Amino acid sequence: MSDLLPAKEVDVPDPICAAAVDIALSAVIQDAGPEAVAGHIGVHAEEDRLVSHRFRCTLPGYQGWEWQVTVTRAPRARNITVDEVSLMPGANALLAPAWVPWAERLEPGDLSPGSVAPTDPDDPRLAVGWSGEDDLAAELDPGPLHPVNWEPYLQRRRVPSAYGRASAANRWARGPGGPNTAEARSAPAQCISCGWLLTIGGPMGQAFGVCTNTISSSDGQVVSFEHGCGAHSEAVTRTVHAGPPPAALDEVTVDDFDLGPT
Repeated sequence: MSDLLPAKEVDVPDPICAAAVDIALSAVIQDAGPEAVAGHIGVHAEEDRLVSHRFRCTLPGYQGWEWQVTVTRAPRARNITVDEVSLMPGANALLAPAWVPWAERLEPGDLSPGSVAPTDPDDPRLAVGWSGEDDLAAELDPGPLHPVNWEPYLQRRRVPSAYGRASAANRWARGPGGPNTAEARSAPAQCISCGWLLTIGGPMGQAFGVCTNTISSSDGQVVSFEHGCGAHSEAVTRTVHAGPPPAALDEVTVDDFDLGPT
C-alpha cells in the first residue's frame, strides 16, 4: 500500500476554471438570490484544476463577508463543475466576539443585590485557611526587620485619635461597605466568613477588612465584617427542579362542536 502524498501547492489557478466567473456567480444566485451578491473580488488556486472564486456579499449584517465558490474540472475536460458555495468572513468582516465562558464574563459592577456568583473550588487566588493545626510560631515572629510595635513611617507627627477612628468606623459602617445595604441584606453570607476578605491591622481590623474579589462591587474597598455580597467565596447556587404542572380538568364548561350534517 502506497503512502498518501500531500496535495501539491499550486500558485497559478487553472485558466479554464479561473474563467468560469459566470458559472460561479450563477451558483451563488441560485443559493442566495441576486440581491445577496455583488461584484467579483478575485480568484485563487486551491489545487490543480480546483479554483475558488470570491464575490462580495451584500446581505444585511454581513459587512466584509464574501461568497466563495469552488469549481473544478476533470483532466483534459472543459466542463466546469461547482463543488461548493460558502459564505466566508473576509479580512475586515464583521464577526461576533469570541465566546467567553459564563464564569469569566462577570465584570466589576455586574452583581446586583440578590445575585450570586459562585467561586470555583480550585480558584488559584484562594488558599486553605488556618485550621488551628498548624504551628504559627514562625509566622508570628516579627523578625529583625519588623520589631514589636513597628509600623510604617514612624516619623508621622500625628496619627488618628480614638475619636478619629470611631468616626471613621461609624462612617464606614453606614457606607456602601456596611451591613445595612440592600446588597448586604440579600447576601448569602457575611464578609467575616469570606475568603476574599483581606484582614487589616490595628484597632480597625477588629471590625473591618478589605475586599479582594475582582467581581465584587466592593473590590479594593473597606468592608465591615457584617457586610456581604453575592460574590462570597463559599456561595453556592441551588438547582430547583420544577415538577409538571397539575392537570387542568374542566367539568363545568360545555364545548359545542359543529359536526356537520348527520
